[in-house]
Amino acid sequence: MSSSKKITLVILLVSIYMFSCVSSTEFEVGGVDGWMVPQSKTQGDMFNHWASHNRFKVGDTVRFNYTKDSVLVVSEEEYKKCKATKPQLYSNNEDTVFKLDRPGLFYFISGISGHCEKGQKMIIKVMETESSPDSPPPSSPSSSSSSSSPSLPASTHKKSSAFKTAVQFSSSVFVILAVLVVSIFGLA
Repeated sequence: MSSSKKITLVILLVSIYMFSCVSSTEFEVGGVDGWMVPQSKTQGDMFNHWASHNRFKVGDTVRFNYTKDSVLVVSEEEYKKCKATKPQLYSNNEDTVFKLDRPGLFYFISGISGHCEKGQKMIIKVMETESSPDSPPPSSPSSSSSSSSPSLPASTHKKSSAFKTAVQFSSSVFVILAVLVVSIFGLA
């Protein structure tokens, strides 16, 4: 194999590797305190306050750590009523990880009676990403206007134990890589 083919192969492999890495972040809901019932009226909106100080993007995950409780992903109406009849997700395994798979608003409440009313509920706003212009618009189970939903400020991550970065690789990149190697080396 000529040196120019080797250099081309190395450049292609490095380029594919760099473009195949998708960075996502895992957030620990509530930081060190986790998913728990606020202890006072002043803490009543603590989860929305926590969420407003983080920037969420498609592909990120949120981890709920709790004991003797549960977490539900619900519609906007169910969030407002603190009552879920058809949750999109119900989990009570004390360590729930939920992937934010689309831009838009996600509504979370505790499934334990009275906890949501005491403030154990949260809205997460997932930002549109430049790399996914073909993303479908956020689905809204209710027909209410967007002006009735709360607006959460988007700020950058703060350095804390509230998140950790993970790297995921797309399996389709490996198929492309295999095709390129076969074509460059002439193995076919």
